[in-house]
Amino acid sequence: MKAVILCGGKGTRMREETEYRPKPLVEIGGKPILWHIMKIYSQYGINEFILCVGYKGDMIKQYFMDMYWRNNDFTLDINGDEKVTFHTKENENWKVTIVDTGLETMTGGRLKKIEKYINDEDFLMTYGDGVSDVNIKESIEFHRIKGKLATITGVHPMSPFGLLEVDNGIVKAFKEKPKLKDLINGGYMILNRKVFSYLGEEDCMFEEKPLSKLVGDLELAVYEHNGFWTAIDTFKDIEKINKMWKSGDRPWVGWK
Repeated sequence: MKAVILCGGKGTRMREETEYRPKPLVEIGGKPILWHIMKIYSQYGINEFILCVGYKGDMIKQYFMDMYWRNNDFTLDINGDEKVTFHTKENENWKVTIVDTGLETMTGGRLKKIEKYINDEDFLMTYGDGVSDVNIKESIEFHRIKGKLATITGVHPMSPFGLLEVDNGIVKAFKEKPKLKDLINGGYMILNRKVFSYLGEEDCMFEEKPLSKLVGDLELAVYEHNGFWTAIDTFKDIEKINKMWKSGDRPWVGWK
């Protein structure tokens, strides 16, 4: 099964970083967000990826072209045939297809552009800015049991504000940014290839008309995830998750 990762947005809310590189290449602990997402999948045996690039997509292409020498020590013999000897530390078993899906293309349009690369009945899809300890294997099993065309991972967001518990005008308790009961789309989707028929020929946001149509057709299931999940939208978010990395608090890391 292949995993599609949307990597083409401009990341305007993280301008401090994305002025110079695409958001999926912003680093957590010295590795791109994109690398972390791919490692989440690969620990479950998902090693084929399709990356939908757009904004500064050439940098993502270059990262993977250079990935081997970037992540390993090597010796270069420049006194003859310029032989390179790698002293391997990291060698990901990944097959990566990178597709330029356009600078201004919306999420539905990006997904439509990679239809020809999907050969299996089902495929995975997520965004290039969210990390989680979601159990990919369980979510796939859930999708197959439900038998719907699409399954999204529903997550409980953290409130951006502290909440007051009030009784007769008196504050009884203060909850510092609690986890909310409602579910939101956390990405990490499983889609049947028939979903492409919901996209049409015009560019669109996948999260709007296509998902609404799937809901109307009773073809959208939700796999509820109660563990760790975070979207990395702002510079504050990347600072927070890097602080977690440095402290050793890395709940999304399930690989050795």
